[in-house]
Amino acid sequence: MQDFFTWLGHFLGDLIRFVVDLLSRLYHDVSDAARGFLDGLTQSLGIAPSLVSMAMLAVGLWLLYLALRALLRRRLIATVVWSVLGVMVLSWLIS
Repeated sequence: MQDFFTWLGHFLGDLIRFVVDLLSRLYHDVSDAARGFLDGLTQSLGIAPSLVSMAMLAVGLWLLYLALRALLRRRLIATVVWSVLGVMVLSWLIS
């Protein structure tokens, strides 16, 4: 009877170890892919790979998205305002 529980303990330990190693590799690969994407993005734009730069990029793209939405709703003044603000933010970032 003791051999069965020893085998069961080894089996569960090996199973847990397999799952932990699998998830560790998965998260490591996802992290490497995200890091490679951000490095490629920042190098092609010529910006520093920092959190502030990524936030400013997101804000600039969000402002351009608001300009596009305003254009689709036929609000020309709002389109001009949002697009000028978006281009200003992105031009400060990408020099």
